[in-house]
Amino acid sequence: MRSCRVNKLDIGGGAPPRIMGVINCSGESFYRGSFIPIDLVHETAVAMVEQGADMIDIGARSTAPNTQPISGREEAERIDGALKELDGSGITLSVDTMHPGVLDVCLKHDIHAANDISGFVSPAYAKKVADAGLPAFLMATSQIPGDPIGVDATLASLEEVVRRCETAGVKEYVLDPAIGIWTPFRSVEDDWELCRHFETFLCFDRPVLAAVSRKTFIGMLLNQEPEDRLPGTLAVTTKLLEKGASVIRTHDVAATRDTIRVYEQLVKGT
Repeated sequence: MRSCRVNKLDIGGGAPPRIMGVINCSGESFYRGSFIPIDLVHETAVAMVEQGADMIDIGARSTAPNTQPISGREEAERIDGALKELDGSGITLSVDTMHPGVLDVCLKHDIHAANDISGFVSPAYAKKVADAGLPAFLMATSQIPGDPIGVDATLASLEEVVRRCETAGVKEYVLDPAIGIWTPFRSVEDDWELCRHFETFLCFDRPVLAAVSRKTFIGMLLNQEPEDRLPGTLAVTTKLLEKGASVIRTHDVAATRDTIRVYEQLVKGT
């Protein structure tokens, strides 16, 4: 597998599984415990790194189903405030936005990667990433974020994402198979199928991101709200590590760190 370089961090290839800690500056987030006010962003990011996060993903708008959308201006103001808190921190940062104008604001700060859930649907966004020399985390998307349904459609969508990278000239990227109820047409069983066949998405010879933290498909199985989904999340995480995940995106850094350590001990020498 080809590796991806983010700041000084190697992802994939022979590198160990990496932890991407999530900081949400959006009060609308589906998981209330993940909302971090601007004045606590620096403290929270430092704590996550101390707990084992290799990088921090900063987002300022929720993409959960049925969430009231916010304007690009509001998203930009929020993420600008969060990134000001982290300038000069030395922490490896990705920014979770799919809007070119918001990315422009982010590029004024010390960022190291773009996390685009729309998978470079916007050529303007892709060009900004290429011109800035940033690596990218890119989710399976045909027209709207997370719209493919099923393993075959997800593979086709990721193939299109790879073509978009080639067109834009972005050489460093990580793929995301878009586990989650991103559209009304998807079901929790679709998510379980993506997890069961996660190793299929390694066929592009690129690192693959596992983003399952406290998501609906786990909650529906266990009849639990996001606040109580950590054990289920860690169970899924262990299986996705076995199936080749190179990055784990998580709200729970310390617990994920321990899960990875236990997993690696179990497979040592195999």
